[in-house]
Amino acid sequence: MSPAAEGATPSQTPAGGIRKRREAPEGPGKQTRDLTRPDSPEPLPFPLYDNHTHLEFEDGVEQLDPLESLARAEAVGVRGVVQVGTDLETSRWSAEFAATDARVLAAVALHPNEAPRLAAAGMLSEHLSEIARLAAQPRVRAVGETGLDFFRTGEEGREAQYESFETHIEIAKAHGIALQIHDRDAHDEVVATLTRVGAPERTVFHCFSGDAALAKICNERGWYMSFAGTMTFKNAPALREALSIARPELVLVETDAPFLTPEPLRGRPNAPYLMPHTVRRLAEVQELPLEDVCRQLAANTERVYGTWEMDSDD
Repeated sequence: MSPAAEGATPSQTPAGGIRKRREAPEGPGKQTRDLTRPDSPEPLPFPLYDNHTHLEFEDGVEQLDPLESLARAEAVGVRGVVQVGTDLETSRWSAEFAATDARVLAAVALHPNEAPRLAAAGMLSEHLSEIARLAAQPRVRAVGETGLDFFRTGEEGREAQYESFETHIEIAKAHGIALQIHDRDAHDEVVATLTRVGAPERTVFHCFSGDAALAKICNERGWYMSFAGTMTFKNAPALREALSIARPELVLVETDAPFLTPEPLRGRPNAPYLMPHTVRRLAEVQELPLEDVCRQLAANTERVYGTWEMDSDD
């Protein structure tokens, strides 16, 4: 996700809007986004999952309540989501929401761009301890999004990012759950860290942004590649090349909503119900029948996160 979020207001689960998407500043050459919510696409032929979304975000002229968002997603064949935290507030919210709704599993973590700020305030260890506590909850099935982001963080913040990332890796392994990686301008460093520390059994490159070379590494090591709306963008041939060589059993799909809305709706508010656009483009790139792709994606996602069904103990 983009870390460009601001303003948190108290909210009770499952009401969203505790984060608001920040608009880019206006200026020469800046285009104003279309903030109207798109219509629902044609339903998919077999139900699957959005394995990375942020339902707590508010975006557009029409705020989509998380429960309404899930209902609209179900109507087009997106049967469940992994709701992802990026700090303590959103991680707690995600875990609480997952405990109340059978369509939701949670991932909890501190976004890599949070780590330098927390370290400077002397709070990084405290917040990491709380993430470890949240990770023990039964419907928290991943630690993420965590990783390295050298796009927004300079040299002075990298030590804190490494400390946070390595601790998150250990938390995921300690609880036997998946790891969702945020990797921006840091492919080599992320791979080196996973190699040095030891990757969890189920490691997912969220919003895969690498090329064919990184896809080959993931193929060799059994790491999952999750493709978002970016894969549909006209300026992303490297992503489509990576997808074309990715082992089908290692491919996942996500929205990263409200960000990264797929073509032909790029820039408009995103939500899980728009994921069929990405899935259809994914099937075209893989040159496979759409229903076969949907079935494969559903099986892959359940292999990573387990079942969405609620046990009596949940």
